[in-house]
Amino acid sequence: MSGLASPTHARKAAPAAGTTPGTPQGPPRTRRTALLPTAALVLGALYCLLPVAWVLVAATKSGSELFSTFTFLPGDGLADNVAELGAYRDGIYWRWMGNSLLYAGLGALLSTVVSAFAGYALAVYRFPGREAFFNVILTGVLMPPVILAIPQYLLMAEADLTDTYLSVLLPLVLSPYGVYLGRVYAEAAIPTELVEAGRMDGAGELRIFLRIAVPMMSPGLVTIFLFQFVAIWNNFLLPFIMLGDDEKFPMTVGLFTLLKQGASQPALYTLVITGALLAVVPLVALFLVIQRFWSLDLLSGAVKS
Repeated sequence: MSGLASPTHARKAAPAAGTTPGTPQGPPRTRRTALLPTAALVLGALYCLLPVAWVLVAATKSGSELFSTFTFLPGDGLADNVAELGAYRDGIYWRWMGNSLLYAGLGALLSTVVSAFAGYALAVYRFPGREAFFNVILTGVLMPPVILAIPQYLLMAEADLTDTYLSVLLPLVLSPYGVYLGRVYAEAAIPTELVEAGRMDGAGELRIFLRIAVPMMSPGLVTIFLFQFVAIWNNFLLPFIMLGDDEKFPMTVGLFTLLKQGASQPALYTLVITGALLAVVPLVALFLVIQRFWSLDLLSGAVKS
């Protein structure tokens, strides 16, 4: 008999590194694809992209092909349609495009500035009636634009500003939703200690806002600018009520007038579709440009504690 007796029970193998004892070993199970959510997302994407695809295809067709060929069969008349649209009434379409850029660009910029000041003040300062004032502004988010359009027109008529560029720009300067986003982002991004440190160093309130708060709020301000630009670019009711001179029309109202004339002149339908396609290009370009600064601001706006 050897002095080393063999164990009566075989020793179990130790669990592999990084695994939990007592759990079955083996290759990890592959996750099953959630078919229902995926199908819902695909249907939602088709619902949103199908009209865009139709406009893109229809803009390539001539007036005779628009109603006589298969819906999604492209034509070869896109260049002719763009040239005809540019020549219509001495290029008034490009005037409408310029007006839309003016309304949306300047209006979104002014609205972003007002939202930044108001949001920062509501987030940082403590004063009587602050919450009541904020709640009054917040009710504007719940107000449909159609309810405010007529009172705004009456106010502009009293100031003798109707049928002017200011009649469209002034009502767009204050955005309740922009003020709400400005306050929420200022509360989340600006530490109170940093503001107090600036005051202790002798910096004034305006300098603290411009040199400390604005750089830290920049991702939120970019978001406000983008939302306001898209909302003003797509706005129809306010300029439709305020303006009577078609030289001041934005893109939306101008294309609407063309569409109404299309009932008696079917050839204008092609121009309306081509104009609608070109109207999407500035929005896509703006989103692609701002998305870059969006990512950079989100990465550079972090504060180490």
